[in-house]
Amino acid sequence: MIAQETLKEALKKNRLRSEVYMDLEYLRFSDDFKDIPRGTVLFKDTIVWGYPHIGRIFQLSTGIREQFSAPFWVEEKVDGYNVRVFFHDGQIYALTRGGYICAFTTDRVLDFVNPKVFEDNPHLVLCMEVAGPENPYVEESPPYIKEDISFFLFDIMVKNHHGFLPYEEKLKIIQKYDLPSVEMFGKFSVEQVEDLKALLRRLDEEGREGVVLKEDSPRDKRVKYITRYANLNDIRITSLNMLGLPPDYYTNRLLRLALFVEEEGIQKDETLYRELGEAFLSGLFEACKMAKEYGKVRRIFRCRFKNRESALIFLEQIKHSSTHIQVNELSLQKVGKFWILEFEKVFLNMTGLLGHLLSGGSLID
Repeated sequence: MIAQETLKEALKKNRLRSEVYMDLEYLRFSDDFKDIPRGTVLFKDTIVWGYPHIGRIFQLSTGIREQFSAPFWVEEKVDGYNVRVFFHDGQIYALTRGGYICAFTTDRVLDFVNPKVFEDNPHLVLCMEVAGPENPYVEESPPYIKEDISFFLFDIMVKNHHGFLPYEEKLKIIQKYDLPSVEMFGKFSVEQVEDLKALLRRLDEEGREGVVLKEDSPRDKRVKYITRYANLNDIRITSLNMLGLPPDYYTNRLLRLALFVEEEGIQKDETLYRELGEAFLSGLFEACKMAKEYGKVRRIFRCRFKNRESALIFLEQIKHSSTHIQVNELSLQKVGKFWILEFEKVFLNMTGLLGHLLSGGSLID
């Protein structure tokens, strides 16, 4: 448990905040605090620990030997958003990385997760990635999901405890309850660098994000490695709202891209340079077109809900999630067995700047 003195100090420094989801009250760590990760939540006598930060390596050949002293498991890093699924007071909930109970993910979780896993193991917390073209948070989506969303388990935690279940135990639970999981590529040794590089080249060609490497040892060391495609795609997607991100978002991805190309021996030809230029400029051109036609820069999202009430709760949640984004409902209607919610995210910084410049305004740079 967390010491009362630590909780009082976190409250005083506004790192621990009170939240309410429907009738459920809980406390949420809004930032890392001492050894407590952001997104850790407290329900009376129960703690669901936040998902820890995972380091990133930029070179496989040197990074693996530097980071690992034992064989390691390799899993796909799915391009979506991170949630923790758990059972509390007769209900299954889904927490976002920041520690909010998400009305959308909670509404849909039983479409993908066998509830018997919690009937038999109410102490477990399933760490999952939610991905697909109809998710409400991220514009990217894995190429193999053509509609709606999917859930992918990648770790299992235990309530009130740091860390994860051992890998083999996780595999047994996945198999026993037929849980959806990320693709697992097996166990590698530190000598199998070339095999791992070949795997990453394939994932890059398939338009996948990358891998997470997990050491098969008591310390359970983890690192992640991202493909060329993922770095280009991040730039392509976010350039529409370039002002909404810090400059190092792009410099980091440019560095990752260059080092991936160097290490994998990818041809540095006109195709690469054209793809990079298009990634930056395509979003900016689209933003300019939107500003001229609609007077705003936006993205439109579409999500499926089983319950109309969940859609309305989610709308209220996301409307208050950022001061730099305005969320507007476009439609909510029943189609078949789902309620289809369409909404737009208006990027206020980009909208304001382009509106000023396109109307003849000046800028001191």
